[in-house]
Amino acid sequence: MKKAILKSSRGGKRPGAGRPATGNDPVRTLRLSDEFIEKVDHWAAEQEDAPGRSEAIRRLVEMGLKAKR
Repeated sequence: MKKAILKSSRGGKRPGAGRPATGNDPVRTLRLSDEFIEKVDHWAAEQEDAPGRSEAIRRLVEMGLKAKR
């Protein structure tokens, strides 16, 4: 008796599969000390809109880049 080979409907890329993209900017990974993160979190908590950690880091970097030397 021969076994029938059936095409599996599992696996492979499917249209609409996976989590939708949240933005077009590539992800950047960096290591930060616990002390540094605490300072960032403290700064963020003092802001009127209390940004999340990622947004706080973006704002702080922008402020640093715009600062006069």
